[in-house]
Amino acid sequence: MSEFIPNNLPLEIDIETKAILKKSITANKALANLNGIAKIIPNQTILINSLILQEAKDSSEIENIITTHDELYQSNLDISNISHATKEVQSYSRALLKGFDLVRENSLLLTRHIIDIQQELEGNVAGVRQQIGTVLKNQATGEVIHTPPQDEATIRKLLNNLEHYINTADDVDPLIKMAIIHYQFESIHPFYDGNGRTGRIINILYLVLNELLDLPILYLSSYIIKHKADYYRLLQEVREKDSWEEWIIYLLDGVEQTAIRQIKLINAIKQLMDSTKIRLKKELPKIYSKDLLEVLFIHPYTKIDMLVDNLGITRQTASKHLKELDSIGLLEERKIKNSKFYINKELFIMLQKGI
Repeated sequence: MSEFIPNNLPLEIDIETKAILKKSITANKALANLNGIAKIIPNQTILINSLILQEAKDSSEIENIITTHDELYQSNLDISNISHATKEVQSYSRALLKGFDLVRENSLLLTRHIIDIQQELEGNVAGVRQQIGTVLKNQATGEVIHTPPQDEATIRKLLNNLEHYINTADDVDPLIKMAIIHYQFESIHPFYDGNGRTGRIINILYLVLNELLDLPILYLSSYIIKHKADYYRLLQEVREKDSWEEWIIYLLDGVEQTAIRQIKLINAIKQLMDSTKIRLKKELPKIYSKDLLEVLFIHPYTKIDMLVDNLGITRQTASKHLKELDSIGLLEERKIKNSKFYINKELFIMLQKGI
């Protein structure tokens, strides 16, 4: 199978068909609602921590990197002896946050930023592919389904063109452009590894770059997992048949469905925070504070150090608070290896189920 070299962007066809524009309206509305509803959680760390870990898990699962929620949350607290899969998921979370910081600092998403993100993700400095021989195969049959550009110079020219397209404003709806950008990046397949996960990070960062989201909280990986066969089929049909409409509508539908799901989750987290606040004030009024409440939702697993660092209290006082919270059922004590943790079980279950 000969190499496939995608056309430079922008596309030379009118991409905004009636069907695409119709779907873009509902997708944009759902995304705007998500961006607004996120503000009901005053501490941004709560949403970023909770949702990025879930996205890291889902995005890695697409690449058959499987971990459990328990192990994922434990790894986030630097518990040793975690699995290789969990370390990879952890790397995805760090790469996403690094990209978020780069976009906020530069108001641009450049090729060098994308390389930095991929290197954080993979833990190496291999960079853009320099050797020929990369092909994408059907995992079930071994059939070669896509041979991306092989020559490094060609890859870099395509990346430069993509960089210009990402950072140049035009009249095309940003959500439609996001779908085009994702196709283009995955077709270039510029790295030896981590292209799928890097491409999904680019999706999120592009929405932040275009001020459609203030926080990186719209993640398409769970949607792609549910419709994985369609994802790969539609990518290939754009390459073979220029079937742009179905591909773009697929991703726009993913934005809409995922935004609606995230809105429900954020509302559920807020309701749980409100009910926890009421119980704290009623049953443990002496220890209640807004800061304590927020610490209990920054992470499903709480440990003494988190209270000490965030509340400015002694370890003895922190330990006493956690035991009191355990006694009324707001937290559940668990010993892992040689460390003691307190789990916000309702939050944990909520994040595990995605609602």
